[in-house]
Amino acid sequence: CQPCWREYLTTRIEQNMVVNCTCPISECRAQPTTAFICSILSSQEVIAKYEKALLRRYVECCSNLTWCTNPQGCDQILLKDGLGYGAACSKCSWISCFNCNFPEAHYPASCSHMSRMTCAKCNHGFCWRCLKPWRPNHKDYYNCSAMVSKAACQEKRFQDYNERCTFHHHAREFAIRLRNSISSIREMPKIRNLTFVIDACKVLEQARKVLAYSCVYSYYNQDTESMDIVEQQTESLELLTNAL
Repeated sequence: CQPCWREYLTTRIEQNMVVNCTCPISECRAQPTTAFICSILSSQEVIAKYEKALLRRYVECCSNLTWCTNPQGCDQILLKDGLGYGAACSKCSWISCFNCNFPEAHYPASCSHMSRMTCAKCNHGFCWRCLKPWRPNHKDYYNCSAMVSKAACQEKRFQDYNERCTFHHHAREFAIRLRNSISSIREMPKIRNLTFVIDACKVLEQARKVLAYSCVYSYYNQDTESMDIVEQQTESLELLTNAL
C-alpha cells in the first residue's frame, strides 16, 4: 500500500540507502523506478534528498566527473578534461586534484608524494603510509612515523623540509587573511580602487602554495640530476615571494 511504501522509501532515503533499493518483500528483488518513487513520496524535502542521492551516484559512476574538494564546502561538479591534474572550480575557485584524494591540487609534488587520504563516504582522514588516523597523530601534512623511521639519517632532512613546507602553508594563510581584509576595506566609501592589491595577494597565495609543495617534491627527488635546477628556481621564487 502507499503508506507502507512511503514510510519504507523515506527511511531508505534518510539513511542514504535508496539507490539500488529493492522491494520490501524479502523474496522480491525488483527495484522501484524513479517515476514510481516520486509518485509515492509527498514531501518535497524528501524528494530533494532522493534527487541528491541520484546525483551523487551518477558522479561516482562517471570517471570524468568529480566533486569540488574545497574543505570549506562546495557542491560544484568538476569535469576532468584530461588536460592536467586539476582545474579551478567555477563556483569557489578552489583547485582540486583529479588524480588523488588530496584535498587540493599540489603541483609540483606528485600524487604519490601526498600521504593524506579521506574517505568519500564518512570523511575519515588517515595516512595511506601508516594507515593511522590523520588526527591527532598527523598534526601537519607530512608528519608520518612510517616515513621518517625508514632511516635515522633521513630524520633531520625530513624535519628541514617539513618546517619549510609548514612555513609556506602558514604564509599562504596570512595572504588569504590579508586579501579578505583588503576586500572589506574596498567596501568603505572614499577608498581608492584596491583591485591591484587584491590581485597581488592572489599571486602571493599561489606562490606560497607552489613553494610549499616544492618542498615535498624536493624531499622525494633529492638524488635526481635535475634537482639543482629545481632548487635554484625554488630559491629564486622564494626571494621574489618574500619581497612581494
